[in-house]
Amino acid sequence: MSARYRTEIGFCQTSTEPGHDRGATMSKTLTGKIALVTGGSAGIGLAAAKRLVDEGAYVYITGRRAEELDKAMAEIGHDVRAVTGDISKLDDLDRLYATIRDEQGRLDILVANAGTVEIRPTAQADPEHFDKIFNTNARGTYFTVQKALPLFDRAGSIVLVSSGMNVKGFPAYGAYAATKAAIRSFGRTFAAELKDQGIRVNVLSPGVIETTILDDQFSNPTERQAGVEMFKSIIPLGRLGRPEEMADAVYYLASDQSSYVTGFDLVADGGVVEL
Repeated sequence: MSARYRTEIGFCQTSTEPGHDRGATMSKTLTGKIALVTGGSAGIGLAAAKRLVDEGAYVYITGRRAEELDKAMAEIGHDVRAVTGDISKLDDLDRLYATIRDEQGRLDILVANAGTVEIRPTAQADPEHFDKIFNTNARGTYFTVQKALPLFDRAGSIVLVSSGMNVKGFPAYGAYAATKAAIRSFGRTFAAELKDQGIRVNVLSPGVIETTILDDQFSNPTERQAGVEMFKSIIPLGRLGRPEEMADAVYYLASDQSSYVTGFDLVADGGVVEL
């Protein structure tokens, strides 16, 4: 698949290819919408970006690794623009939103999905671990939303990606779970603050999803498999979730299908929290 790249540092772009329209048979309920998915190069973010494009949106994706963004754009194929950046760095967020403003003039949908995970028992945690997790997941998400607000017109939709761990206590996930609880709290506050602007804010709290982020939690394939089996044993549905299932949930919250929903936490974790 052909792709052309801009020469500015940190920017890459694909052209629209009319012959590569996976959404041709769909209703395209998001036609004309401009969306941003942070952490859009893999996993839930990539699946969500694909779904929004299939529904007719033009989607910006962002992430820290240009090579992974290039692969994601090639996989999506059309109506996508990538901007490299780290949400924990405010200058990167400013550059991202300046690009969207200059090219589109507005934003209709924001999916604040970027995040990181690092397992560390409380007794072994150090300030560097704590700051790394909070700077990206909590601080980064907060300012991702704050700095996006000037681009929203009268109405819009914001989806914050939290985790089912925001209400559970799992060993070694203390800092991570706390950041996800913060994101759930942000969702309530943002929904109350932005209702008069017609901006709906909702939260998606996935369970354990089959993505490469699992690799970061285990030191080798044997440990990973053991971890996956442990997770399966506590999930009532008996399996891990799929990124495409989370993309369906993102689409619901971002689209007019949820037009009377705001401040909601959609838990998609195979029943762990509720059963």
